[in-house]
Amino acid sequence: MSTYFTPASFTFLRGLARNNDKTWFNDHKDKYEAHVRQPFLRLITDLQPDLATVSPHFRSDPKTVGGSLFRIYRDARFSNDKSPYKSWQGARLFHERRKQVAAPSFYIHLQPGESFVGAGLWHPEPDTQRRIRHFIVDNPGAWKAAAHAPALRKRFDFEQSEMLVRAPRGFEPDFEFIDDLKHKNWVFWRPLEDAVMTGPKLRQTLAKDLTALGPFVDYLCAALDLEF
Repeated sequence: MSTYFTPASFTFLRGLARNNDKTWFNDHKDKYEAHVRQPFLRLITDLQPDLATVSPHFRSDPKTVGGSLFRIYRDARFSNDKSPYKSWQGARLFHERRKQVAAPSFYIHLQPGESFVGAGLWHPEPDTQRRIRHFIVDNPGAWKAAAHAPALRKRFDFEQSEMLVRAPRGFEPDFEFIDDLKHKNWVFWRPLEDAVMTGPKLRQTLAKDLTALGPFVDYLCAALDLEF
């Protein structure tokens, strides 16, 4: 077993949050590479065999351009916050057809005190939302097994930050899972303590999480006619 991140990883990210400017980042870029970016790329590489046992159609890709690791640079063009950098580092383990169609993904987030792992659909387009809702209505038994399994609910939280106040138009309000249809995102996630992120069992922990999230992602793939 090997470690990936260290307390120095969090020290860098906390420093970046306090000094979010190009001068500070350039002066500390070697620490970013050594303690955040390169360890994350190594983790992504090592997770690919674990992910392949969950689904052969998802990729944990360490390519530095177009791979799983998100850029640390923010796109601030349309934001009131003009900070040039994110104060976290994230990676998306994506479906092989993600560039052709909307697809769920697995996600790993590194941030002091706020690290987490999750999977699902985040901010899908309205058409994708409709497809998911109709699929749940047409396949409620499989949805119950995939999204209401006691083991899943015990380990993960169902994201509830963005929901409709009323049942979506065209759906019966007395449907068994009407509250699930009100969601705008379909994501399960759980926090990861800093000690887990810096510990020797991080890969094994994440592999277990990917496996546990697999049936839920499988259901979303089926709703979108994607292989799993």
